[in-house]
Amino acid sequence: MLVVEGLETFYGDSQVLFAMDLRVEAGEVVTLLGRNGMGKTTTVRSLMGLVTPRAGTIRFCGHEITGMPPFAVARAGLGLVPEGRQVFPNLTVRENLVATARPAAVDAGEPWTLPRVLDLFRPLRERLSAFGDQLSGGEQQMLAIGRALMTNPRLLILDEATEGLAPLVRAEIWRTLAALKAAGLPILIIDKNVTALARLADRHIIIEKGRAVWTGTSAELSADPALSHRYLGV
Repeated sequence: MLVVEGLETFYGDSQVLFAMDLRVEAGEVVTLLGRNGMGKTTTVRSLMGLVTPRAGTIRFCGHEITGMPPFAVARAGLGLVPEGRQVFPNLTVRENLVATARPAAVDAGEPWTLPRVLDLFRPLRERLSAFGDQLSGGEQQMLAIGRALMTNPRLLILDEATEGLAPLVRAEIWRTLAALKAAGLPILIIDKNVTALARLADRHIIIEKGRAVWTGTSAELSADPALSHRYLGV
């Protein structure tokens, strides 16, 4: 579904990604793991057209999307839940959800609509008239996920899915992502909670200094504690 090969991305003269490769197959949940500053967010920004790679290819559902502008990437079917949530502070919950909504593809399954998103995130139902900056962090994250779902994505990307959230809210987000996986939605996810990711994901990709240095299943990750010590420890 998503195939990234040889991606090289720079900020000015500073190279961040070095021949980065990754794949996400239909129905899969795949994680990007690594310490801060290793290139995870830059990978997401490259996928979404927020920064243009200087080399490499990004193919999605059989079409090359390398270097396309963000609106075109979104139309192609990639939905982003960005780091820091970035909800529109001066729009209401309802307005945040419908502002960038788009119809589902003809060959897609059940479409994401406002009622369906509100069924998934029931706390938002009571906050439809509240502005984005009046919400708690957990409500903002629910809104950010709901906003991405309203674009009816073929692949959902989450950057720091539960960062800064209270434990009960984090648990709710993980339950939600498990439900989305069960519904068949492919997900590419960044988060620091390796234990929760291991329960959810099919495969993991560890990034070190802008390169994919390891990929494997949750069982393989758990069976080799040295991996976490070498690449994920502080």
